[in-house]
Amino acid sequence: MITIRQLDLVEYNIAWEAMRRFTEQRDENTHDEIWLLQHPAIFTQGQAGKAEHILNPGTIPVIQIDRGGQITYHGPGQLICYVLLNLKQRKLTIKQLINLLEQSVIDLLEQYGIKSDRRARAPGIYVDQAKIAALGLRVRKGCTFHGLALNMDMDLEPFSRINPCGFPDMRVTQLSDLIDSSRSISEASNDLSNILCEHLNYNFDQTHIKTSLPHY
Repeated sequence: MITIRQLDLVEYNIAWEAMRRFTEQRDENTHDEIWLLQHPAIFTQGQAGKAEHILNPGTIPVIQIDRGGQITYHGPGQLICYVLLNLKQRKLTIKQLINLLEQSVIDLLEQYGIKSDRRARAPGIYVDQAKIAALGLRVRKGCTFHGLALNMDMDLEPFSRINPCGFPDMRVTQLSDLIDSSRSISEASNDLSNILCEHLNYNFDQTHIKTSLPHY
């Protein structure tokens, strides 16, 4: 069984605290979960983040968090997918999970008629060398949290205020700039969760849909 949480706009700190508490309290009987949501505008700096990659944040908050990676931006119109998985039960290494997440985005974009690929030493997914999806994970007690962010239809200007993922002059792109027909966040959430469940070997009858965060 896996729980899919289809959420709306959630404050970053609320989702982050919920992920940490879920991971801290889970045991071998806890089902895996995938959370799909959006965040208000915020810059998040990973554990290894360097201050020089934050150029001019302006009024957008910057928060230091516990995932891997450098600085990135989250905002409305970006699909966030958090994966709360037990790696041992799924028989996955962290490297295999990263590959699975990247492949899921590649498969999703291919479904929409977009060719995308990986880039050596720069986790994420790219279309014509422009980044469309970023990844960052944390493992605690053999379980993962955080996940990926896919640019759908958002204001990309804040990315110019940072070196995205620690790479100066990295171009970013989004789905709405690549295809004529618009895809809603809701449609993409459903499509991505279906692809992820397939890669994780979960069947439809093993999927439980919820529309709120866990209550503690």
